[in-house]
Amino acid sequence: LVASGKGGVGKSTVAANLALALARDGARVALLDADLYGPSIPTMFGTFERPVSADEKRVEPVSAHGIYLMSIGFFVAPEQAMIWRGPILSGTILQFLRDVNWGKQDYLFVDLPPGTGDVQLSIAQHLRVTGAVMVTTPQDLSLADVTRAKGMFDEVKVPVLGVVENMSYFICPNCGTRHDIFAGGGGKIAAERLHVPLLGTIPLDTGVCLAGDSGAPTVVREPDSPVTQAFISIARSLAGKISMQAMDGASKRGLFSKEFA
Repeated sequence: LVASGKGGVGKSTVAANLALALARDGARVALLDADLYGPSIPTMFGTFERPVSADEKRVEPVSAHGIYLMSIGFFVAPEQAMIWRGPILSGTILQFLRDVNWGKQDYLFVDLPPGTGDVQLSIAQHLRVTGAVMVTTPQDLSLADVTRAKGMFDEVKVPVLGVVENMSYFICPNCGTRHDIFAGGGGKIAAERLHVPLLGTIPLDTGVCLAGDSGAPTVVREPDSPVTQAFISIARSLAGKISMQAMDGASKRGLFSKEFA
């Protein structure tokens, strides 16, 4: 699960690029856009293809840049508002997980909506989740939101694998000097206080925004850039942690919990 305590921290950007970084290393990867009110994955991957069903039972995911995708944005127009209450949101997400032909994937990333609402709780209660990655920004202000989200995952017994600090610093393209625009070091502080690793930091780069808007995230559009290298480093660190959990047998019991299987 890729989560954030608040919106606007670049959670979807992190989810997309981490998924693509692992696919670049040869893994089979899928990405579920669980933000039903503000789906961004179709735009980021440059496709609004409507999913089809080969057997009228399960829906085939959309494929883009080498990974499988599913999003409510593939079924509704970009300007259409999703005016749904909690039970419908939860039911839709669980249907995406159960009735989509995901195939045999090494990783299924879930790009969660901001906060600690119905979608987060439903996924945590019905699925066997390997872990969550918390996305934050450097400001001290972000610490409270990360703490709340970590508290929710603790309550539902989902391990937090670590914190990613997005928009961490800016590197001048002319002189190469690093500038810490946002003071505070919120990611490092959050990781220390919550007793979880800081998986890495992502620099502030206008190319990341342009890449997402163009339909080819940074890892695809600028494969040799410093930002891409940061995503690859974080993805490999994350893969290592997941592999250690797999050795303990935690990920060998299937996707759904017993009551939902």
